[in-house]
Amino acid sequence: MRNLLGLYVIFMVLIASSCVPTRKITYLQESKTTLNDSLISIRRMSPPYRLQINDVLSIQIKAPLDPDLVKMFNIVGEGSIGQNGSLYLTGYSLDQHGDIRIPQLGKIKALGMTVEELRELIEKRLINEYFKENANLFVTVKLDGLRYTMVGEVGGTGQKIIYRDQVSIIEAIADGGGVPITGDLTAVKIVRHYPDGVRTHELDLTTIDVVYSPYYYIQPNDMIVVSPLPQKAVGTGTTGLASFTTIISVFTTLVTTLLLFTRL
Repeated sequence: MRNLLGLYVIFMVLIASSCVPTRKITYLQESKTTLNDSLISIRRMSPPYRLQINDVLSIQIKAPLDPDLVKMFNIVGEGSIGQNGSLYLTGYSLDQHGDIRIPQLGKIKALGMTVEELRELIEKRLINEYFKENANLFVTVKLDGLRYTMVGEVGGTGQKIIYRDQVSIIEAIADGGGVPITGDLTAVKIVRHYPDGVRTHELDLTTIDVVYSPYYYIQPNDMIVVSPLPQKAVGTGTTGLASFTTIISVFTTLVTTLLLFTRL
């Protein structure tokens, strides 16, 4: 009798430990501080992204009043963002010293600058050295999409790229394959590079309050790390039926083994 009671306790423990609460696998749940259907003002407190080594840039120079002079600076056949990585071959890449090389202008130290600061620098040099102030000069500087990496308990690991200027972490995860039911949404980590080193930030994607975080929008070269839930270590299935079936199988095996030993 005691043996059967012990098996019953083990059975209940397995059921309890294998169940994944809905609150741990549901994105952006309503919080106590946010009313349902309320208007949320997202605080974009994250500092602007500063260029890093190996970043690839699209730099376009236009001057309708002097098109012949413009040809001296633009790379011939430069691909536009989104054309299957063509910009990687024809764009401007930051070398190991943080420099880019632009025809006629030569090397420009771009490391640590924002794209807007770099645009202003290039525009200023062009006006001072080549173009007249009334040339209607127009300079555009953009990153080659937003590159990031996903690892851990995710639908698709590896480097991903989205051709947009602003992407939230939920959009990035969804575009990268999503998080299975065994992934922990309450402690998703972002590993981010800064000029002074690497830092890790943790986000709880199950609460709507995450939109207030300065790390809600990812930056180029971010790494998104999703840890598995403890339930995965139990070895149960990814659905309730699969988990129940697994537990019943384990329980049946234990009962059969116990009966065999008691009859010896």
